[in-house]
Amino acid sequence: MGFIEKFGLWTEEQQEAARAVLARVGSEGLRTIRVSFVDQHGILHGKTIPASGLAAAFRGGLSCVSTLLSKDTSGTTVFSAFNADGGLGVAEMAGAADVVMVPDPTTFHLVPWAEDTARVLCDLRFQNGEQVPFCSRGVFRTALDRASVAGFTYVTGLEIEFHLYRRASHFPNDDGIGRCTTPTPVEPINQGNQLLSENLGDEVEPATRRIREVLERMGIELRSIEVELGANQLEVTLDPAAGLAPADAMVLLRSTVKQVARRTGYHATFMCRPQITDSKSSGWHLHQSLVSPDSGRNAFVPADGEGAISLVGKQFIAGQLAHASAACVFANPTVNGYKRFQPYSMAPDRIAWARDNRGAMIRLVGSAEDGSTHLENRVGESAANPYLYMASQLHSGLNGVEGSLPLPPSADDPYTTEAGRLPANLAAAVDALEADAGLRRVMGEQFVSYYAAIKRAEVARFERTVTDWEHREYFDLY
Repeated sequence: MGFIEKFGLWTEEQQEAARAVLARVGSEGLRTIRVSFVDQHGILHGKTIPASGLAAAFRGGLSCVSTLLSKDTSGTTVFSAFNADGGLGVAEMAGAADVVMVPDPTTFHLVPWAEDTARVLCDLRFQNGEQVPFCSRGVFRTALDRASVAGFTYVTGLEIEFHLYRRASHFPNDDGIGRCTTPTPVEPINQGNQLLSENLGDEVEPATRRIREVLERMGIELRSIEVELGANQLEVTLDPAAGLAPADAMVLLRSTVKQVARRTGYHATFMCRPQITDSKSSGWHLHQSLVSPDSGRNAFVPADGEGAISLVGKQFIAGQLAHASAACVFANPTVNGYKRFQPYSMAPDRIAWARDNRGAMIRLVGSAEDGSTHLENRVGESAANPYLYMASQLHSGLNGVEGSLPLPPSADDPYTTEAGRLPANLAAAVDALEADAGLRRVMGEQFVSYYAAIKRAEVARFERTVTDWEHREYFDLY
């Protein structure tokens, strides 16, 4: 009996998917499988195995070192990994012990840019079969389970902005591997504001077509891809989907865009605001609704057909407003992301909602008549870990429903209305999370303490660093 069967870690759907995957691997002549999990920063890690080893991985999983969960964005280990509790108060992580990557065969997909290669995403388990509490995919699944108990399915649609540049020092060798330079030297593709410009869209069409075709072969069909406001900025959108699927798609989309771009002489970045002329901030707008799993009815649509949104929808928005400051650290997990919160910038700067107004943090959109009523939360940056971003949004909304929170008046002028401000920086966002008992409880006290410690370590490194601005401002003056 293998590890997965011993602890009953797969559903019947996953068991059936595993059999289909193994048959597909044989029939399509696949030779290499990337077995990956998503870390606390939303980045893929894992191992590459021969296709002949996939059946064994489907029985016993694959081990990986637990210290991958102890690192900040620089790869620096934040916790005392060799302590008896791994520095995290968890005996199973003592001495940098292994955890087990458990493949989810329902996520199996091709990696079209690599020859005869596919990938499968994993959940993390301890060697005793228990869920690793710091597995971000597991954190989101817990939120989805909570919604299911309340009688809802969580449906999300994604709008993601990013920047695309030419690599200035690509020069690959005969194997196609370029030079190692950090940060990557790049050259702009275009200049100035370019929102929805067809000419500029045509200019980058060879690159965007390749990205679109690769994603389609992976089973991720883009709703649209277009040039955004800033120079070298693009936006992609995905149709709404339920449960884990949109978060999985976001991780794969981000990784795919970066890898395909790099192989073809470009550099794609989902960093919020690059330090390059004419750059605009990249955001991630999260469209959300709750749906009845039995009837498929949108719970945000008023039953009587009157009004813009149902009582459940109002309470859901009220919950997201109430926890907005605390949830901000999951929607904007980088130091750079907080430079986006500027007035009159198509990004929010305060905690408010409005009907179809792109300046508000929460934009109510859709129609009760056609059943499309939903909310668009515009707070996130494109670098966010999708599982944590979505989990915090879902938990916040459900807190509003369970607490019957009243919805405050809409902000018809969202940049002047009297409303609480979003956190000014990452440190303030961590403070807000730690001060919000309601969100801490549902996200998990252990997980919140862990995540806050990682983010405080990043803030401390940033505050010790001499910036370009400081050098320009003071070097000659004093």
